[in-house]
Amino acid sequence: MMIVHVHIHVKPEFVTFFKEVSIENAQNSLQESGVTRFDLLQQQDDPNQFLLIEIYKSIEDSAFHKETAHYKKWRDTVAVMMAEPRKSEKYFLIYPTEA
Repeated sequence: MMIVHVHIHVKPEFVTFFKEVSIENAQNSLQESGVTRFDLLQQQDDPNQFLLIEIYKSIEDSAFHKETAHYKKWRDTVAVMMAEPRKSEKYFLIYPTEA
């Protein structure tokens, strides 16, 4: 498994639209066979801060996601909404162990 946390700081005037296009991207991402989970979270004490938690079956599935039309559309649409470049962290699942 491959888990990716993407930290995103959105300009205040784009928060509503960012949520809309990110929900659409998450819904489409969940249709990919290699995506186990795709969560969109908004920070409680700073509504301009978001976190994507993406869980893939493999590293290859994560790479495939970046080649999909819906990801490229999301990436290009949200680029102007960012207050700073998004940051991602990649993790491997240690526990619980995979079945």
